[in-house]
Amino acid sequence: MQLQHVNVKLLVQNPGEASLEPLIPVFHGWIENQTADDELLIDVADYSHVPAGPGVVLIGHEGNYSVDNTDNRLGVRYNRKAALDGSNQDRLTQATRAVLKACRRLQEEPRLDGKFRFNGRDIEIFINDRLLAPNNAATREAFDADFHLFSRKLFRGKEYSISYGEDPRSLFTAFVKAARPFSVADLLEALA
Repeated sequence: MQLQHVNVKLLVQNPGEASLEPLIPVFHGWIENQTADDELLIDVADYSHVPAGPGVVLIGHEGNYSVDNTDNRLGVRYNRKAALDGSNQDRLTQATRAVLKACRRLQEEPRLDGKFRFNGRDIEIFINDRLLAPNNAATREAFDADFHLFSRKLFRGKEYSISYGEDPRSLFTAFVKAARPFSVADLLEALA
């Protein structure tokens, strides 16, 4: 089976310190400078008033970037909307690389005063296609080997664990947790 519409979310280390308000001009700057590799960035939507919601979303043609607080788990999320050629590993790598580059830009953004630091351990991978990947045991079984292969590469063979969400009303989700923290730079290098 082929994965499409891969979403990857890297959790924020210090969610109590991170304010969503300064993200709006930051994301507008990303649109002005078109900072996403081979992706057209279009607009910004502010959902920060929605409790445990999507936060601030940078809307793109191929994918969206957001600082997302779904389930009260604040993190940077990349949502690939356009179909992507290649293998499941290629699609997992593309989405993870995109979110890691966004994380790096946010960490380095002077207007955010270092408030966005990423824990480098907890990564959530969603498949935003309920028809292709319903959240059930058969889907978990079908894609488990892909997630383990990808996680071994991402964490360079270091210890990690994977668990899966089981609520059939939710998107198919893998919760990947490294035994030790990795920096954004380390994770990007592992995917190079």
